[in-house]
Amino acid sequence: MTAFRAPSPDPQRRILSLWFSRLAAEHVLRLDRGMGDRPLVIVEEVGAARVLRSVSQAAAEQGARVGQPLAEARALCPDLLTRPADPLRERAFLARLARWAGKVSPLVAPEGVAGLLIDITGVAHLFGGEDGLVAQVEGDCAGLGLTVQVGLADTAGAAWALARHAGQGGMAARSGDAIDQEARATRSRAGKRHWTKGGAAPPQATPAAAHRIAAPGQTRQAIGDLPVAALRLEADTLAALSRLGLSRIRDLFGPPRATLARRFGRGLVRRLDQALGLEPEPITPLAPDTRFAVRFSLPDPIGLEEDILAGIDRMLPVLCSKLAAKGQGARRLRLHLSLAEGRTESVELGLARATADPHRIRPLLAMKLKDVDPGFGIDILRLEAHVTEAVHARQVKGGMDAATEASMRQGRDTALEDLMARIGTRVGLEAITRQHPADSHIPEKTAHRVAAAWSGPAPDWPGQPRPRPLTLFRPEPVQARDGADLPDRFRWRGRNFTTQSGLGPERIAPEWWLDDPEWRSGVRDYWRVETAGGERLWLFYAHGGSLSGGWFCHGDFG
Repeated sequence: MTAFRAPSPDPQRRILSLWFSRLAAEHVLRLDRGMGDRPLVIVEEVGAARVLRSVSQAAAEQGARVGQPLAEARALCPDLLTRPADPLRERAFLARLARWAGKVSPLVAPEGVAGLLIDITGVAHLFGGEDGLVAQVEGDCAGLGLTVQVGLADTAGAAWALARHAGQGGMAARSGDAIDQEARATRSRAGKRHWTKGGAAPPQATPAAAHRIAAPGQTRQAIGDLPVAALRLEADTLAALSRLGLSRIRDLFGPPRATLARRFGRGLVRRLDQALGLEPEPITPLAPDTRFAVRFSLPDPIGLEEDILAGIDRMLPVLCSKLAAKGQGARRLRLHLSLAEGRTESVELGLARATADPHRIRPLLAMKLKDVDPGFGIDILRLEAHVTEAVHARQVKGGMDAATEASMRQGRDTALEDLMARIGTRVGLEAITRQHPADSHIPEKTAHRVAAAWSGPAPDWPGQPRPRPLTLFRPEPVQARDGADLPDRFRWRGRNFTTQSGLGPERIAPEWWLDDPEWRSGVRDYWRVETAGGERLWLFYAHGGSLSGGWFCHGDFG
């Protein structure tokens, strides 16, 4: 039986792992400086329980730890401050940290919810060596108010393991605030943890940074004494290894590979290969945010509207070309004007449909320039499309007549959007609405309003069982004889009417699952009434409920 021996990974590749063990809590502390040194925890709901997701240093010193129930943490720390977990905010903050780490290397990738992996191959000499680079990173994080643990090795897996588990006496870190106990099968063989009087003197402690930096080509030796949890294994696999007394990574070097794979699954062997460099684990850096902006610096200040438009004519085609190259269209644009006296004027406009056509954008910008105060002159123009959407190119097929017809149809399709954009430039796009059908049989609820700029026309309106009035208003009392039969005469809005004809009744009942104050008068019988004077009204008789019934007018057919 041949024991497994891992060859040394490529010594040229060096990976730095950063673990922000208190990321969520320290991010909240950065946003709210008024908390001071009070203990803070971030709470998330796991099933029906509320547990700690992240803890601050002050909370950890009082016994709070990640994964602990909130009630238990409050018992240890009565003055505990709590905030709900916000994964989206945490991911956004981690993305900003990834951009900050770009000062070290361009190859930076987020790892999990609180870590970064950085490929620093060939860049350590710029910081005075690896020790200087690590010191620079730790100093920057301290200045940002962040707790960080670093690991440096030839592979991403080894760097991850060193950042989270090195310097902890070989015991697995559960959350950065507490140490897991070793497997029961190995406790009897474990040596004494504390020095007693009369015994041998304890060895001198090694600096934590030395534990977390593996020399090139020494990955196997650096991670051998770490717990198997440092291999990023599943909980079931860790439990199976614990039952057999395999608590250290070095315990996995001896058994044959086939035996490990058969007993614990391919995932264990894969993670071990990645940590030792036998299986590649590439780092995929974050793609830089694409910014659609154009800047135009002027040799002399300008102030005339014609001159500003001339500058826009220089920038707009360039901006639209960038948008078209990425298959994007501008939905909102912002024009910044840097003035000679040091202040900045800004105008913003929205479009009803995303576009990369400069001829559709320019008139809207020209309308906005009337609100600009150029002061003593404008030095710099900057045009930015800060909200974009994907647009799809249209392919015209057929002969010349078909192409002409398609071009005219496309022009008609954009005419409404251009009109909404011009009106929205004055009153705001949110003020322009359109009606969409709603799933309700209640007359006043058959449609709802939506913003026209962010919605299309309703494709098909469902048919109504009976015609509906052109004008619908709140029910108004009608004076008529009591009873459900259509009256011959009635009085409404101070006028007397004589019924000439009536079509009905159409019975509509209120929605029993909703308590609508307008429908507390119970079931309604609607009539389409035409009077002797030519008026066509929509009357109904309410049979009464929690409110008294009677006759009402609900609309006018015009």
